[in-house]
Amino acid sequence: MPIRALSTASTGMTAMQTQVDVIANNLANVRTTGFKQDRANFTDLLYQEIQRAGVRLPGENLTPVGKAVGSGVRLASIDKEFSQGSLTLTGSDLDMAISGEGFFQVLLPSGAVAYTRDGSFQRDKDGNLVTGNGQLMQPAITLPGEASRFTISETGLIQAYSGAAEAPIATAQVEIARFINPKGMRAIGDNLFLATEASGQPETGTPGSANFGTIVPQALEESNVEIVREMVDLISAQRAYEINSNAIKTSDEMLRVANGLRA
Repeated sequence: MPIRALSTASTGMTAMQTQVDVIANNLANVRTTGFKQDRANFTDLLYQEIQRAGVRLPGENLTPVGKAVGSGVRLASIDKEFSQGSLTLTGSDLDMAISGEGFFQVLLPSGAVAYTRDGSFQRDKDGNLVTGNGQLMQPAITLPGEASRFTISETGLIQAYSGAAEAPIATAQVEIARFINPKGMRAIGDNLFLATEASGQPETGTPGSANFGTIVPQALEESNVEIVREMVDLISAQRAYEINSNAIKTSDEMLRVANGLRA
């Protein structure tokens, strides 16, 4: 039935447009520190069942297969892929990357705690460790103003030194958080995520302890977007979009022919 094909193909075009939107966002963030790529998942819509499989026909025979016509596709979810991104050495004393599972914790102006994989931290005027947007690391870490160099261990122990002194003048401990279902977190931009009921409550701990990743000092985690894979998916989505548009054109032509019939 051409009319059914019109609506079915339109759902396919809508789905492929969403797929392209997701791919475009991934490619736009290919150089974003700590960015995690998105993946669109789709599911088919309801079926119009014409005949159910296993129906007994005259002569006591059972139908081996059924007859059902689908009505299209819809977006099921857009997942965050939390696979490890490659690490790049920066040489900056306060840059940190997490190798493995975990998130840095930062304080939002609203008082809520957000979570990020972006470890590009700096000191503010009071010596507090903050993100590039000025959000305080949690638990708060304050480093003395006279400190001129820092070391960070795999377990997140920060040691501050003054000049050429060999003994640290201050130490602090970085704490990270992990989630049972990180894909359930809510992305709010600025490389930040919020906990939700779907993600569960965060479990906090010291880097390198059980189930937690380790800290790589003077490094940042790059985006985990795979450009070649995204380009292949983009071409596939474009072709699927074209095929669905051709299905609409074909259905329209069939309707035109049917409307032109004369008794």
